[in-house]
Amino acid sequence: MRLGRIKVSPEEGPAAYHCMTRVVAGEHLIDDPAKEILRRQLWLVAEFCGVEILTYTILSNHFHILVRVPQKITPSDTELLRRYRLLHPKPTKYQQARIEVIEAQLSAGGPEGEAWRRRQLALMGDVSNFMKLLKQRFAIWFNKAHRRYGTLFAERFKSVLVECSGNALRTMAFYIDLNPVRAGLVADPKDYRFCGYGEAVAGNASARAGLCQVHGGKWQQAHAAHRIGLFGTGSAPRLAGSTIAPAAFQKVLRQKGQLPLSTVLRCRVRYFTDSAVLGSQAFVALHLAAYRRRYGARKRSAPRPLQPITDWGGLTVLRALRRSPFG
Repeated sequence: MRLGRIKVSPEEGPAAYHCMTRVVAGEHLIDDPAKEILRRQLWLVAEFCGVEILTYTILSNHFHILVRVPQKITPSDTELLRRYRLLHPKPTKYQQARIEVIEAQLSAGGPEGEAWRRRQLALMGDVSNFMKLLKQRFAIWFNKAHRRYGTLFAERFKSVLVECSGNALRTMAFYIDLNPVRAGLVADPKDYRFCGYGEAVAGNASARAGLCQVHGGKWQQAHAAHRIGLFGTGSAPRLAGSTIAPAAFQKVLRQKGQLPLSTVLRCRVRYFTDSAVLGSQAFVALHLAAYRRRYGARKRSAPRPLQPITDWGGLTVLRALRRSPFG
């Protein structure tokens, strides 16, 4: 069965997604100043769209976001205008005049105000519109700042629907925050400014709230749980035993051996980017059945357990990978 991007209707309840997008041709174009702009825009666009950033990582040629889309609600006109102003913090005279016209139209209850309201609501509570708006705004800034033109990102973003709580959400958060470690930039993601965990450790309230949603409880408990997930045990990075050379990893794979989860997560795991749905067997089966009902697909797929190189805690995926899930 050929699977497209699987999404949950906002009316069905909250949903979590791992979204990833790459720079065109894999070029390393996003330097630290550009990462800072993208980091700021990430939080602004998320607030405008009414989605919640659980964690993220920005690298020089791609970025990852773990986002939660709450059950859809209709904001008031006052809230719509507040969010609209977020995207125009320093409005031009034209933009300021337009905001005043919009306010008048909304107060009058005329067709122009209703049309504006519909356009704004269409951008909210949807992961595709969130990613589209974020990529568009950043690409416009980047091209202007670097005197370039044309596309900045290589393709539409990839996404994996993630079970909104429990082991799947936690494991995905660990994997995303370990991106700078896999890239060899830092030994501990707390030292990397452009990831959710690094921001949370530095004191960003929104980043801390995201990880608290992942783990439950207050920041101190969530922080301790995240450290254990990132490093296996204890609160400090353990270089010995926490990384593995590619050749050694492939040897363990061939011999059907076992490795700690924290070690496996330091390798590239395609399950987390290419599997369509990640979660418990019941969760994956539920969304597979919904996909079949929606598109009339035949029964040619089933929830698939992850390759047992580690204890995945019962995780299953939907899409069968055509190449090795690791490396």
